Amino acid sequence: MALIPANEIKAQNKANGKGEITICHILGSEQLGGNDMFARVTIPAGCSIGYHEHHGNTETYHILQGEALYSDNGKEMKIGVGTTTFCPDGEGHSIENCGTEDLVFIALISKSL
Repeated sequence: MALIPANEIKAQNKANGKGEITICHILGSEQLGGNDMFARVTIPAGCSIGYHEHHGNTETYHILQGEALYSDNGKEMKIGVGTTTFCPDGEGHSIENCGTEDLVFIALISKSL
């Protein structure tokens, strides 16, 4: 068994998004067999992660709290608690907190197969 200490960082204007977000890494690449990230992300109201593309990896979000405006290759949709998104290799996405409470989700970045 391994106990992994919390590794929380603040990121300002992530991928040219708005405001400051918090990323709490749950597992790192060492525990994930070389994959990039497994984390809990918190985005305050009015803040966002800007549009970015994935090359050589994929990204999955699972919404735990709040409401978001999610862009899937430029197609925007509102999503909320229980929604899971998947951004494949070579595609892009963004996420913005469009609600009044914190947006909290799990993010997994994995190497492409």
